[in-house]
Amino acid sequence: MRPVLWCLVCLACLAAPPAAAASAPQNVSVRTEDGITILGSLYLPGRPGPGVILLHMQTKSREDWQAVASRLSDAGFAALAIDLRGHGASDPAPTGSDPLDLSRLTLDVKAARAFLASRPDVVQGRVGIAGASVGANLAILYAAADPSVRSLALLSAGLDFRGLRTEAAMGRLTKCSALLVVSDEDTYAANSARKLAQQPGGVRELRVLSGAGHGTVMLGRQSDLAGALVDWFRRTLL
Repeated sequence: MRPVLWCLVCLACLAAPPAAAASAPQNVSVRTEDGITILGSLYLPGRPGPGVILLHMQTKSREDWQAVASRLSDAGFAALAIDLRGHGASDPAPTGSDPLDLSRLTLDVKAARAFLASRPDVVQGRVGIAGASVGANLAILYAAADPSVRSLALLSAGLDFRGLRTEAAMGRLTKCSALLVVSDEDTYAANSARKLAQQPGGVRELRVLSGAGHGTVMLGRQSDLAGALVDWFRRTLL
């Protein structure tokens, strides 16, 4: 290639705008109504996109969602994975609170939603939540009170997890689509998901796996599940 032509090619490459790319996750903190500091990881796409909140299982942390969050940001979503109070890097529950009372965990979800609402780089009006086990129950309960939540991905949701009852709340999700994923040997979650999928409201999809375990354990045992969750949010939020 002649030197002049080579220089022109190089200049053209330098002038071309770079493709939009997802950024490295940012550590963020939010404050709940009852004064708890919640830590999270924010994965931003290369351009503004809808937000997806990720809620972990009991005794686990936001790290369980790392791979899914990264794939969501690559697909154009602003993914926020949080540590619920008493988990990971977040504050413990207030001194003297009942350790069996999980109802105030919805305040953690509310704070995460408010954080996304404050971001000019997050498209507003359509939000998704993915939750596993107790996180799935929290997703249903919060979505029933917030019409901006338009899509749920629920791994091993239960009808009643220590007082977090979901059946009636699911019936109030008239404009919210829900994907319910369970494993067949996880009997209680499988039976719960079948009942929840029958509740009236928006689109309901039930996916029953085999031998996949419970909650985010399924992500490690089913290699295509993370991609299926991203595709679900792509279909229901974008």
